[in-house]
Amino acid sequence: MIGLLQLIKLPWIFKFLWAPLVDRYGNSVSNYKRWIFSSEILYAIIILSIGFFDLKFDFQLIIVLMLIAFTASATQDIATDAFAIRVLKRKERSLGNSMQSAGSFLGTMAGSGLLLIIYHYFGWNGLILCLAGFVLIALIPLYLYKHKESVDDDTEEDITFHGHWFHRRKHVKNTVENAKPMKCTHGHHKTMHESEHEVFFKPASLKDIGLFFKQKGITRRVILLFFFYSGIIGILSLVKPFLVDQGFNIKQIGIISGICGTASGAVSAVFAGLIIRRIGRRNSLYIFAALSFFTTLFFVWLLSGHMSRMPLYTAVVLLWITYGMSSVAIYTISMDIVRKGREGTDFTIQIVITHLSGLIITILSGKLADMLSFKGLVIIESIVAACVLISIPILYREKLTNDQRAQIPLITDEEDEIESTEKVIHKTGS
Repeated sequence: MIGLLQLIKLPWIFKFLWAPLVDRYGNSVSNYKRWIFSSEILYAIIILSIGFFDLKFDFQLIIVLMLIAFTASATQDIATDAFAIRVLKRKERSLGNSMQSAGSFLGTMAGSGLLLIIYHYFGWNGLILCLAGFVLIALIPLYLYKHKESVDDDTEEDITFHGHWFHRRKHVKNTVENAKPMKCTHGHHKTMHESEHEVFFKPASLKDIGLFFKQKGITRRVILLFFFYSGIIGILSLVKPFLVDQGFNIKQIGIISGICGTASGAVSAVFAGLIIRRIGRRNSLYIFAALSFFTTLFFVWLLSGHMSRMPLYTAVVLLWITYGMSSVAIYTISMDIVRKGREGTDFTIQIVITHLSGLIITILSGKLADMLSFKGLVIIESIVAACVLISIPILYREKLTNDQRAQIPLITDEEDEIESTEKVIHKTGS
């Protein structure tokens, strides 16, 4: 049964596989909102349906339903990230990600506290009902949000084509510097003045996953994403077993890590957004990486004969503060290198890289702790954190190339003519 529970995590690891589908049909801010609404409503319906089954006798069926629900939740996450990228200006992204990260930490607190209280008083069915209700309530701010169609720091207006047969590729338009101009053979009106840099892009597809990794300079970014958390993730994954070894009971561990830790993570996420906006992305990466290194050194000092209650509390809180700030930084810089029409795909790929990194480091950390002790693991983590700090000048680039969107398939003149012919045939048939 425990093995089956691990299956529900799979959609969040493999969600990059259907991210191009979300981008393909999420060709505007409004359509991304529809993806979010439909995914969350499906999630709520499935969660409600689980309440009609018995955990003891229908466990496998419940796992299948949870797997579907988590797939819907992961799809919502793709659309939400793309939606945020579309509506937030570059200078607003750090604060947007700080709110998202703070909300995630608070959600963790609610899940480990409030929902357990509900379960205690109202049972399994009451818990499921409240969980589905929380999901639907969370959609209200999105419904009330009045948005512009998109925010683009490079152009002030988008090109709009009239005619239903053009709608399919409306979302992949963009202007790119030094791009070869392409001719629109159909003579449809454009709301934006003619531009010598105008090009048309194909809708997103599975090929875009591979094209993401073909961008010039992307290798540095992948390495940075994979290792940026590595100095603290191993410690964070083993901090609860470490507290058990120190004689703390479940209630005390819940207070130290579950409440104090996640609360400090939420607060630090808010401050991280302000810091990034104030001093910039590069300087913030230096500060947060230095904080990660300092945190590992503090644990080394703690484990070198200075173990007492207050320093231990300080170490755990410092660990969560570092994690909260680092999360905001990673989310913010990941939003900066997405291609037009592939926002959900590119951002999801980058975040999945960090998830895979965390999974691998967690497994390795457990083995290293068994071999070398927890102190030995912390020393190794401090060395890794130092390497990450030193490597930032090499690994971090605000832009990958002069043209970040080079790896996007263009619509050729021949394809343009084919679609024109299809339009004529469509009209003739009707």
